[in-house]
Amino acid sequence: MRNIILLLALASLLPAADYKTQNLVLVTVDGLRWQEVFSGIDPELMQLKEAGMDEADALRDSLWADSAQERRRRLLPFLWDELVPNGVIFGNPERNSQVVLNNKHHFSYPGYSEILTGRPQDDVIDSNDLRPNPSETVLEILRREWELPSERVALLGSWSVFHGIGARDAASIFINAGYREIPPPAPSSRLRLLSELQFELLTPWPTVRHDYITFELALAYLETVKPRALYIAFGETDDWAHDHRYDRVLEAAKYFDASMKVLWEAIQSNLAYRDKTTLLIATDHGRGATPDTWNGHGAKIDGDEHVWLAAIGPDTPARGEAKDAPALTQSDIAPTMLELAGVDYMELEAVEGQPIDWIIGAGGPN
Repeated sequence: MRNIILLLALASLLPAADYKTQNLVLVTVDGLRWQEVFSGIDPELMQLKEAGMDEADALRDSLWADSAQERRRRLLPFLWDELVPNGVIFGNPERNSQVVLNNKHHFSYPGYSEILTGRPQDDVIDSNDLRPNPSETVLEILRREWELPSERVALLGSWSVFHGIGARDAASIFINAGYREIPPPAPSSRLRLLSELQFELLTPWPTVRHDYITFELALAYLETVKPRALYIAFGETDDWAHDHRYDRVLEAAKYFDASMKVLWEAIQSNLAYRDKTTLLIATDHGRGATPDTWNGHGAKIDGDEHVWLAAIGPDTPARGEAKDAPALTQSDIAPTMLELAGVDYMELEAVEGQPIDWIIGAGGPN
């Protein structure tokens, strides 16, 4: 026992890791399956009339290739040509790399909350109702520990429920999600214009605005306010899937990937962010793996607990597509963010996850 106490005491005296990351950007894309991320357009779904593919010849032809590697590159060129070669991606079971949900519900609020709090909250988060997160989120902890004004930690999302998901105290950070105006006075004319435009460009869903509006707002906010922590939440991939429109899911995925290219170029061209910003990309849940279940998810859908995670930044070695990697969960994302921020991840209440060594530059292959 004395030896254990001595080792713990010595460990407490060791200097904290010296990370280059000074800013964090988290992006989620709702319900985008690992199957498309790692294999591109699905050979079965791409022929299904019931999945909206009966008039999608041009889209199908542009995305199809004989190899999964080429199909995924055609669907997500920035991810596979730029991010992965210079960062890391997890979640391809065929390479013995898995990222899974810890929560038992397998739908959006529980998934996003797990990402932001480092643990499932199954007993208290069992619906997608708009209500405050019962726990302090990683975004709130970053604002508090970095001693920032609320506007310097921001969440912009397509789904209105992020006004609850993002924080226990919504006033502690800046949140704009769903059809919600930017409060006056807006920091720039671009933000004012986009805030007005969202009410003219409506989607089929009353609680989800277009990802274009969300991303352009986030980009303008990044350039104007320069937050140190920014969370951008895309939503249309999930809603089109629920509407059985695989063609629109593919188009939304392509838009998401193109946006990531614009975002990373904006980060790397700005002195406040260049070479000192880590970008993490994740999803809230998976989907079914068959033509009968691809559009759904939930506790009764087989395989939808499998998700994926990608990262790039100054502390993340260029490890590419992970192979023979340690098993990860959504609960590991918030601890990884805090570790890179120089904050004790045990600040997360009852945290179950832990920092991912392959992202923070420790462990893993050379």
